[in-house]
Amino acid sequence: MEAAHYLGVDVGGTKVAVRVETDAGHVWETTFRWGHRHSVARDLAQLTGEVARLGARLGSPPRAVGVAMPATVGPTGRITSWPSRPEWTDLDLDAALRALFPGTTVAWADDGDLGALAEARVSGCDDLLYVGVGTGVGGGLVLGGAPCPGPGRGSFEIGHVIVETGGARCVCGRRGCLQAVASGPATLRRAGRLRGADVTFDELGPALRDGQFWAVAAVDRTCRALAAAVTSVQELVHPQRALIGGGFAAGIPEIIDRLVARLAELARTGQDPLPVEPARLGGLSSLHGAVSLARLVAPHPARPAWPRPSPPPGVPAASTDGPPDSGR
Repeated sequence: MEAAHYLGVDVGGTKVAVRVETDAGHVWETTFRWGHRHSVARDLAQLTGEVARLGARLGSPPRAVGVAMPATVGPTGRITSWPSRPEWTDLDLDAALRALFPGTTVAWADDGDLGALAEARVSGCDDLLYVGVGTGVGGGLVLGGAPCPGPGRGSFEIGHVIVETGGARCVCGRRGCLQAVASGPATLRRAGRLRGADVTFDELGPALRDGQFWAVAAVDRTCRALAAAVTSVQELVHPQRALIGGGFAAGIPEIIDRLVARLAELARTGQDPLPVEPARLGGLSSLHGAVSLARLVAPHPARPAWPRPSPPPGVPAASTDGPPDSGR
């Protein structure tokens, strides 16, 4: 493979996906599953082995690496929470990534943020809001072609925007978060209460299309909550469009038109509602976004690796292992 390549890594709770892209347009992807949960040391040892095998296959180090992380990472670079792999709590993520990719520019960001970056790239829109509706509600914001708030500065937690004061309790401990109202499980539970019997995902879509009151009411509340969050983001930062993705939303495409209607109701005089479209990359958005992040932080090919290059506007300096200023 050509020397000029960029590596994206999407770290998940059960598996890790890897994507390599070159400037010549060549692409290579692979996935491996985590071993049985034991300790963060064992997980990192498995990652180290996989990276070593990848390096042998590629023949040369990547120009830069972007990593999508689902965990909550604090301002010091340590993981503060990851329900899927709690063994990672308190891991110094910056140091771990520098050890995995010595001598290479490395940046990490929230997987939802990177999903937004990928959707912006594939749609040709540099100012974009992405909302993923699935088991939870996540997403990200891209402004000027770069993720906001940016690598190492926390994530764009649209799922924890308050849309109903005193509403349903969220897993975060608060009440009324968008995720607690509009996620797939929250919508199904609400539909079940209205119906008086449990509702499955496979039942909800057909019932909605048939006009069953319990399905219409359950999905309508979801769309009202989504509209409140999307409108709030529009008022603050004015993206050009919003893309709605995630498995739940993709399986019930009627959500898009209903969301458009709710956004129109919330539009104030003199301002058009934000255009809304379905997301394009589905479950691959975070992986594609990790590669996009690598491209954003990569050193200029004509310059040596040191000193560290200046990042693009709006993107904080990335981690690079080596003298004289090692670390983020």
